[in-house]
Amino acid sequence: MPRRRTLSDEQLLAMVLALIQAEGPDAATFAAVAKASGLSGSTLVQRFATKAAMLRAALLYAWDKLDAETTRLAETVPKTPEGAITLLVGLSQDYGDNAAAYGEGLLVLREDFRDPVLRARGAAWGTALTAAIARCFGSAKAPETIARLMLSQWQGSLLWWGFGADGPVDTYVEMELRRFLAAIKS
Repeated sequence: MPRRRTLSDEQLLAMVLALIQAEGPDAATFAAVAKASGLSGSTLVQRFATKAAMLRAALLYAWDKLDAETTRLAETVPKTPEGAITLLVGLSQDYGDNAAAYGEGLLVLREDFRDPVLRARGAAWGTALTAAIARCFGSAKAPETIARLMLSQWQGSLLWWGFGADGPVDTYVEMELRRFLAAIKS
């Protein structure tokens, strides 16, 4: 008879993800996760088989959370250009004013690019996010093009903020997205 799990998969994946976010993907070893979770290494091997599988499961869990937050924000913001800003600022707030945490996030993104399953998940999120932003520009000419350009501006603003980290990320992103909207209106 198998032993009862002391941690749900969701609890365990949250712990693995927290470790990855705090110390980078390479830190998510069976030994480190065993220490953080109180589970034995052999239990982790039974659940995931390999470190790569554990990392993928944790990052898929992160994608699930991002998908849910994107859907929640997309359903609550006004379907206006202002709503598009609100949605993207809402998706940017995890870093506060900590550029180093943003840099660690880029290491996680590297893992997403390396794994075809995770890369496909990112592409699907990009498609859904583009559609959500396009709905905010529904009456504009070529709303999907505007949405893609705005998403590129958003990602670029995150990178530039990471280099300068002058204040909270949400303030910087909002300012840059307002500049973008002013430029496309003129």
